[in-house]
Amino acid sequence: MLNESAALLEITEASHGVLVNLAYAGSANFAGHPVYPDGRCWLHRDAEPGLRRAAQLAALTGLRLKLLDAYRTPRAHEALCAYITDPRYIADPRRGSNHSRGTAIDLTLVDAQGRELDMGSAFDTMDEVSHHGHPGLPVAAQRNRFLLLGIMAMAGFQRLDEEWWHYQLPDARSYPLIPEAPGQ
Repeated sequence: MLNESAALLEITEASHGVLVNLAYAGSANFAGHPVYPDGRCWLHRDAEPGLRRAAQLAALTGLRLKLLDAYRTPRAHEALCAYITDPRYIADPRRGSNHSRGTAIDLTLVDAQGRELDMGSAFDTMDEVSHHGHPGLPVAAQRNRFLLLGIMAMAGFQRLDEEWWHYQLPDARSYPLIPEAPGQ
């Protein structure tokens, strides 16, 4: 039997030129406490080249990617389901999340000083203001969202319409759930 956790690669600032600040590894998230055991960032080996390409594209604009979430264990996903019930914003735990396949990533753009660009809403705002193309946003926030969308699309990712920060492989659901990251 294939060890699915072997399909995960660790993503670090040094190896990929991105900032890593997983929201669920700390308490600054909607749960109000850490959901992940540590701040290590993992992504499926098939998604990693796209992330590398997206980081290069962002650098062409003088920006960097800041990773807010990537692989999450199915157990962590179930824990998050206790706080979010709207199916537009969280996958049914019986089907599993694409994050639990290692094929989805949540991220934003930061400037050269590491400051997040204005995206019109905070990460994990579970509301229509987080939807791509929401008409009530300032022009600068729309521009920043479209810039992130362009970078991620050029790198081979698809967006989730309801979350400006969420991108995944086009065939994300075809991958099996991965029960845990290496060493957990």
